[in-house]
Amino acid sequence: MFIVTGCAGVLVGHPFDTVKVRLQTQDPAKRLYKGTFECFRTIVAKESALGLYKGMASPLYGLALINAIVFGVQGNVQRRMTNPDTLQSHFLAGATAGLVQCVVCSPMELAKTRMQIQGQGESRTQFKTTKHLYTGPIDCLRKIYKAHGIPGVFKGFTLTVVRETPSFGIYFATYEYLCRKMVEQPDDDVSMLGLLMAGGFSGMASWIATYPVDVIKSRIQADGANGQNQYKNAYDCFQKSIKAEGHGCLWTGLNSTLLRAFPVNAATFTVVALFLRSVRPSEDETMETISGHHHTQLGSEIHTVDRIAGATATEI
Repeated sequence: MFIVTGCAGVLVGHPFDTVKVRLQTQDPAKRLYKGTFECFRTIVAKESALGLYKGMASPLYGLALINAIVFGVQGNVQRRMTNPDTLQSHFLAGATAGLVQCVVCSPMELAKTRMQIQGQGESRTQFKTTKHLYTGPIDCLRKIYKAHGIPGVFKGFTLTVVRETPSFGIYFATYEYLCRKMVEQPDDDVSMLGLLMAGGFSGMASWIATYPVDVIKSRIQADGANGQNQYKNAYDCFQKSIKAEGHGCLWTGLNSTLLRAFPVNAATFTVVALFLRSVRPSEDETMETISGHHHTQLGSEIHTVDRIAGATATEI
C-alpha cells in the first residue's frame, strides 16, 4: 500500500517540484523563467511534458526506505511519550522522524536536483542526442562520490536537517489539531473531505514555515553541477542571494510548492481508500484507517510522499 500511494503522490507532485527547483536555482542575471506558470509552459514547450518529470527516479528509489524510517520512528517515539496524545507529542515524534530520515532524504534530493536542472531548454531530441554528465540518480551519486567522497554525497545535509526536522513536527501537530477541530467527539470519524483539507493545510503550513531554508538548500545542492562552485557554504549562499535578488528570493517557487499540496493529498488518499477497500473490504479497522481516529498514521504517509516527491517532504 505504501509503495502504491507513494508512487501516486510522486507522479502527481513531481512536475510542480521540477518547476520549483528550476525557479529556485536559475541565474538571477540570466533568468529563463519569470514565474511559476511561465516556467511550466516553457518546460513543456521546449522539453515536452517529460521535462517536468526529470529526476523522478530518485524519489521513487527512496520511497520504500523513507516510508519505513518515518513510520517506524514516528510511531515508536510517540508511543514512548508520557502523554502521547498531546499536540506537543505529535510535534516531537514528527520532528524526530523528520530528522532521522534525512540520512536518506539528503543524498536522494541531491541527485534529484542535479537531474532536474540537467539539459534545461533542450528539446527531447537534443536531450537524447547530447551527452550529459549524469545518466540517472545512481550514476549521479556515484560520480559525485568519486569526485568528492562522502561529503559530496551529503552536500546540503545540514540544511536538509534544518528544514525537515521542524517541518515534519509542524505537519503532524497541525494535522492532528485540524482533525480534532473537525469532530464533535474525540472518537468521531473524520470525513474524507476533512482529512483531505487537514492534510493540505497542514502541509502548506509546514512548507511556509521552512521554505527559505529549502531555497538555500536547492541552490547549495545545484551549485557546481555546471562548473565551479559559486558558494563557499550556506551562509555565503544566503548573503549572495540576498545581495543579488533581495529578500524575496527566499520565497522563489513557493507558488508551485503550495499548488502541489492538494493534488498530492487527493491522489494519495484516493489510492489509499481504493486499495484498502479492495484488499480488506470486510475489516472495520481498514476503514477506520482511512476515515477514523487513525488519521495521524495516514497523514504521516501523505507528508512523507510529498517530501520525497519534492517533500520531506516529504511536501504538501
